[in-house]
Amino acid sequence: MAIINNLTQKREKQFPLVKFQVAPFIPGVLFTTGIAAVATGIANLPGINKIGAMLCAILIAVLYRNTLGYPEKCRTGVQFTAQKILRFAIILYGFRLNIHLVFQEGPSLLFQGLFTIIIAVFTTLLVSKWIKGDMQLSLLLGVGTGICGAAAIAAVAPILKAKDEDTAVSVGIIALIGTFFTLAYTLLYPYLGLTALQYGTWSGITLHEIAHAAAAANSVGADALAASLLAKLARVFLLIPVSFILLWWVRRRDKDTEKSTQGPSFPWFLLGFILTCLIGTYLPISKEVLNAIAFLSSFLMAAAMVGLGLNVHLASLRSRALRPLLAMLVASVFVSAFSYFTLIL
Repeated sequence: MAIINNLTQKREKQFPLVKFQVAPFIPGVLFTTGIAAVATGIANLPGINKIGAMLCAILIAVLYRNTLGYPEKCRTGVQFTAQKILRFAIILYGFRLNIHLVFQEGPSLLFQGLFTIIIAVFTTLLVSKWIKGDMQLSLLLGVGTGICGAAAIAAVAPILKAKDEDTAVSVGIIALIGTFFTLAYTLLYPYLGLTALQYGTWSGITLHEIAHAAAAANSVGADALAASLLAKLARVFLLIPVSFILLWWVRRRDKDTEKSTQGPSFPWFLLGFILTCLIGTYLPISKEVLNAIAFLSSFLMAAAMVGLGLNVHLASLRSRALRPLLAMLVASVFVSAFSYFTLIL
């Protein structure tokens, strides 16, 4: 026993921080991933599969927070999931983007995607300013509407110094409105006068999430689905330059207003996102592995949404979220209408 105790003490002296750095994270990580697993299962049920695992995860987390309170014993791990794991999920998200395909077959889609982003962001901000909405929430929603929904919001949130509560609410709104638009697109298709390829392009260039674009286009056929995914990938690619533009803008804004001498920290995880884009594009990785990575990315994103959703206090947020939601809804309609008329003219 004396020998064992001596070995234990020696090990603790050699690695004094291990139990303090790792152990506090475990309960919170298990808590968030457990809810994410439940949300993923619920999202696969008939009738609910349209809203996706991320929205289910946020709704469960918000319900838990506003009925049972914040799980204080899990705080360290919850924060770790909402911050570190979220960034890792975004890095893995890069495997979905085939840069070569975008540049080879969709240069014009980059311009259409750029117009979508400009219209979405500026329309959301203008309407929100007109109705006196919260501008931070509105900017997050505008970016999410213009690029790729939750992933875009999660990527730019640290650059914009957004609160976890604002990030979670923005993701929830994007997922909800995006689901509504997906169903609307599917129902309206027979009356739109678009070919399958036009409809696929329209879905990919206007709908919020990759899952939304794929779901709307898949109901029409394989050609529409291929066109939709290509158009959506072009918008996902634009997340990279938009993030760096926002980084420059925030630093300049803070410098001009003397809010901060440092400005936002550099979003290093975006370099990881670029790296995974390059690896997924140019290295021979099997489709099965890429599908597994995509699933892991989505699952970790759902777990991170739990961490963010636990920060949402409905009573304090109710007055702030409605007007940005309305502004984002107007912007989404405008984006859809603008893109539709450019396709038929």
